[in-house]
Amino acid sequence: MRFNRLLAAGMLVLVAGSLHAQDLSQVCHATSSYDLTLQSGQLIFDRAQPAPTRVVIAAGTLQADGQNVSLNAEDQDRLALFQRDLLALVPRVKAVINRGVDVAVQAVQQQANSLNLDAATQAELQRRLAADAANLHQRVAASQSTHDWHGEAAEQYANQIAGDIAPLIASAMGQQALSAAMSGDLQQAAALRDQAADLTTGFQARVQQRLQVLRPDIQALCPDIQRLADLQQGIRTSRGRPLNLLEIGQ
Repeated sequence: MRFNRLLAAGMLVLVAGSLHAQDLSQVCHATSSYDLTLQSGQLIFDRAQPAPTRVVIAAGTLQADGQNVSLNAEDQDRLALFQRDLLALVPRVKAVINRGVDVAVQAVQQQANSLNLDAATQAELQRRLAADAANLHQRVAASQSTHDWHGEAAEQYANQIAGDIAPLIASAMGQQALSAAMSGDLQQAAALRDQAADLTTGFQARVQQRLQVLRPDIQALCPDIQRLADLQQGIRTSRGRPLNLLEIGQ
């Protein structure tokens, strides 16, 4: 049933990379072609192409593709401020992500409430939702890299949530439809099928709409993101290439 994948997508719509890849680009007009990893007092930026594909910032020093970059005192200070400010931004970004998880969980629960599930199924659904949300919060807290939230990693998280929650809802709805059909109420059975179809086509859009409540929280990040973009301006690699670790559009 396609609902299982959309359910998982709704749970992960903010967590799995979309804060930096979608919402920041839409609200703050901020984008980056790099992934970021925090490691042992360093900021490590990496991408497949073009060069530089790996940039390391640590305490006012700069390394690009394995080569140390000679910097004047002003650029060293700016990079030190860049590192300090970015590290200060990380817990604020994680707080927005965690709130997004809670909003998504509430949206799933409200959708489930509209299905008239039996009490036992509702209780089990609440238990599983709480456990999955706690797991996601733990993953966010432990994460030190944007690599954790896209590609196969995000797919794995989505499959775990789908496997945990979707079969429970699908089974309950299927049982309701079967009971209605066996009792001769074909109209009710058809209505249940239509309800399931509506869930698969409209659920993710409804979760996205609910997540609009996070927009002010994201907007509050924009001035600090703009400051990061300003701090990197004018700093170049030893080959004269601009860093452009973070880009601000119009």
